[in-house]
Amino acid sequence: SAGRDLAASRPETPARRRSIQATLALWFTARSGTMPTRLSSASHWGHFSVEVRNGRVVGLDPSPADPDPSPILDSIPGTLDHPTRIAHPMIRSGWLEHGPGRANSGRGADPYVPVAWDRALDLLAAELGRVKRDYGNEGIFAGSYGWASAGRFHHAQGQVHRFLNLFGGYTYSVDTYSTAALTVLLPHILGRKEAIWAQSTSWPVIEEHAELVIMFGGIALKNGQVNPGGSGQHLVRQALKRCRANGIEFVNLSPVRDDAAEFLQARWLPLRPSSDTAVMLGIAHTLLTEERHDRAFIERYCVGFERLRSYVLGESDGQPKTPEWAQAISEVKAGDIRQLARDMADKRTFITLSWSVQRTHHGEQPYWMATALAAMLGQIGLPGGGVGFGYGAVGGIGNATRDLPLPTLPQGDNPVASHIPVARISDLLLEPGSTIDYNGRRLTLPRTGLVYWCGGNPFHHHQDLNRLLRAWRRPDTIVIQDPYWTPAARHADIVLPVTTALERNDIAAARLDAHMVAMRKAVEPIGQARNDHDILAGLAARLGFAERFTEGRDEMGWLEHLYEVARQQVAAHRIEMPAFEEFWSRGSYRFPEPERPLVLFEGFRADPEAHPLPTPSGRIELFSERIASFGYADCPGHPVWLEPDEWLGSSLTERYPLHLVSNQPRTRLHSQLDQGVTSRRSKVNGREPVRINPHDASARGVRDGDVVRIFNERGACLAGAVLSDGVRPGVIELATGAWYDPLEPGRIGTLCVHGNPNVLTPDVGTSKLAQGPSAHSALVEVELWDKTLPPIRVFDPPPTVSS
Repeated sequence: SAGRDLAASRPETPARRRSIQATLALWFTARSGTMPTRLSSASHWGHFSVEVRNGRVVGLDPSPADPDPSPILDSIPGTLDHPTRIAHPMIRSGWLEHGPGRANSGRGADPYVPVAWDRALDLLAAELGRVKRDYGNEGIFAGSYGWASAGRFHHAQGQVHRFLNLFGGYTYSVDTYSTAALTVLLPHILGRKEAIWAQSTSWPVIEEHAELVIMFGGIALKNGQVNPGGSGQHLVRQALKRCRANGIEFVNLSPVRDDAAEFLQARWLPLRPSSDTAVMLGIAHTLLTEERHDRAFIERYCVGFERLRSYVLGESDGQPKTPEWAQAISEVKAGDIRQLARDMADKRTFITLSWSVQRTHHGEQPYWMATALAAMLGQIGLPGGGVGFGYGAVGGIGNATRDLPLPTLPQGDNPVASHIPVARISDLLLEPGSTIDYNGRRLTLPRTGLVYWCGGNPFHHHQDLNRLLRAWRRPDTIVIQDPYWTPAARHADIVLPVTTALERNDIAAARLDAHMVAMRKAVEPIGQARNDHDILAGLAARLGFAERFTEGRDEMGWLEHLYEVARQQVAAHRIEMPAFEEFWSRGSYRFPEPERPLVLFEGFRADPEAHPLPTPSGRIELFSERIASFGYADCPGHPVWLEPDEWLGSSLTERYPLHLVSNQPRTRLHSQLDQGVTSRRSKVNGREPVRINPHDASARGVRDGDVVRIFNERGACLAGAVLSDGVRPGVIELATGAWYDPLEPGRIGTLCVHGNPNVLTPDVGTSKLAQGPSAHSALVEVELWDKTLPPIRVFDPPPTVSS
């Protein structure tokens, strides 16, 4: 079988024959039991080698070149045959008995019926045909949002999108939960959303030239563990240590102290959540009134400053944005704000904002205002100065790497134009025919008959899960392809088991990482799991377009094809990659480093006429005529302070006096590997840990290790209390990603016994401009749980019945 997979559909060459022989030798040795074999592989948490004996994974070692490997890697071996693996194709009993759309309230509660693959694919192919006839292709929603595998071919979202494009199209989603507000805003004010990723100023530049780093939301080391597509070397910790060794001062403006590593010795200014823009406006007021702003830079490189200046000084609305005004909103002392402005003006200052800052109501505003501050300082385009977005949010940002073409599965063109902002799923399903504002347009929401989701878990990402549960009952059919019984799979009608990365061959490659890795198949698939590509090829055969979907290639044929296409594209950058056979035999390839580190907007600063920004003016738009023309009250033409619906300054604190920060976990990637040992070890009494300031805990009779109930009008969950003065009073921290585990499965509004914070977060767009998620605008209350603890059931498979 291995030989056929490697040899099929391609002419044999001596180099190719050697590659096949080397791979087969590894396979046969691993399965013979005579000696352990090590195979290269990769994940979003890093590159590693797998030790295989007797056809089983017995060990996993991080790459020896990685100076700071992630402990999340420890979770991979134990999840291969974990009870949460889906062993067979499954159909929800209510859907099978009553038909599509007739027993939707059973989602999440009904048992499942194991069926043969042929029957599952026959049923699904027939249902796709029916939905296409009754709803049109826009009635198929296939956001399939999620990180899935680090592999470039077995990329679940890309596979299902390719399949559905050939089927006639589907309604799709745009932007990301991580950066939606930022992604939509930046093209208007800086012209380049790539500044979030590929064009970030490199760490070596910051290390050498910066004197002061101002961090709104910090630079959390835990987030640097992960990178889309993997990371050959985790470099954030080392870069920050070099910054500190070079004498750079750090200031952490965050409600959480350890958003900045302890070794940075950062000054902590624990502002109220969602008040970042107010602090920035107070800084701007000091720069203006003390005449410390760079007029020459503003005049040459910016447009719209006078409109912003009038607002900051209070000329346009009667309220000067003084440090005292900012203190009343943020609880950062006016003297600290004023001194911060002076220090920023006197030193080479780099302003960073974590992605978390924008996941709040009016989340566009702090990024716009931070850009304005950097412009007022006149340091944009200078080494070690200016502004940056998302440092530490993922491991690759700031790496000194080239932005090069990567092996990518072609998805084709989607004939359907219907789409939604990614965080508006519940709106799509609950309100068909209605319209929403988005980035200057009006989008009409189509009627959805079928949801097709591969490689993700919307019951992790999406906010206000009880509203999502109501929406999730609306479509006739929900299809999930996944290796595991995630909460999304447990609320689906057709569940198809998929292989994990160690059960197939692939290529790992990532933007902002210099390494490409051969992900070698280590073990046979568990149960009846199949590759996404093979599942979709089976469906395509039933629907009449198998040849167009597969193009006559098997797994290894696709890997070689995608690699060679990327190799030709990279050659245009004067880089010669080895041929596929040599790469696969070696197991890895490292791209050469760039000739010089990157400074964001360096060319624009040197000559704005020769290198204008792709904005309407060619300049930095501190006032945007285009955004102003949209007429959005919640996102006017320049950065402003707008009060969130829920924050510590609102009257709602009389009922819910604590602000919930639902940040990224340190023990997993979103909800991936929550069933793994690294995540499970962090639980408190089996629940997700919630950090509470000792003052707030004492007022509620809560001690360290107690189980507490966290609640508001949207829902409630249990969590294990961890007392810490690393969160400011009035704030609790409950990481995202605990698998949703309802006390009463199938019932909307029931308690989550495991600690998923999205039963508490609001489903409100950041603004009409971006419609991003505003999960960090959530007020809650906490009380001691003194009742019998309900069991955790989400790590056991759901009940099954025979057909």
